[in-house]
Amino acid sequence: MLTQRQHQLLKFIQDYLDRHGVPPSFEEMRSALKLKSKSGIHRLITGLEERGYIRRLAYRARALEVLRLPTSLQKVAGGDIVESAPDEIGDGNVVHGRFGLRPSEPANGDTNYVSLPLYGRIAAGTPIAALSDQSTQVDVPLHMVQTGDHYALEVVGDSMIEAGIHDGDVVVIQRTETAENGEIVVALVDEDEVTLKRLRRKGATIALEPANRLYETRIFGPSRVKVQGRLVSLMRTYN
Repeated sequence: MLTQRQHQLLKFIQDYLDRHGVPPSFEEMRSALKLKSKSGIHRLITGLEERGYIRRLAYRARALEVLRLPTSLQKVAGGDIVESAPDEIGDGNVVHGRFGLRPSEPANGDTNYVSLPLYGRIAAGTPIAALSDQSTQVDVPLHMVQTGDHYALEVVGDSMIEAGIHDGDVVVIQRTETAENGEIVVALVDEDEVTLKRLRRKGATIALEPANRLYETRIFGPSRVKVQGRLVSLMRTYN
């Protein structure tokens, strides 16, 4: 699942590679996507790398390699990329059509469960664009929720794996606008992006920490981050 921006950037990188034989520079990517700074490109590149679409090569300039393309970017004879229906694109790493706030009666009729809205897929990696909708529910055992409103998120990625949160897990989130230092939260960044990370307050800044040594901690000013919930439990399915 790619955001619109990630999809645009991946297409630009592949088109540039096909034309020039080398990846574009960060400035060329910034200009092509009409972003104000290259920090946005770094964030998009990290997201594409986490999802396995590209790889950064160490110790080389313009060191990007495209590993695969989504089904919405198909190559035809001659190597041209044809853009098809964007079935792998979301507005972030939350899928359209999934959100809500309050629990309802469980779909299975068991009073030991509560039905929570499933807020799509959230990457435990780079931040995502936030969406909201109210169509999909998931039944959660009552002992896994606390007081107040809750919702569920399906995790994508491995940046919280050392906290026991794996790709494909469903996490139960208690809706709150506050959290203790060190809690794992759903954080809204810059009013339109959401991520699942550990919250650390450091002086006048807020750090959103991954639980995977391969990923970097991101530091923000306090006005850029809003807590939208905190992790209270987790469900996992074994195939």
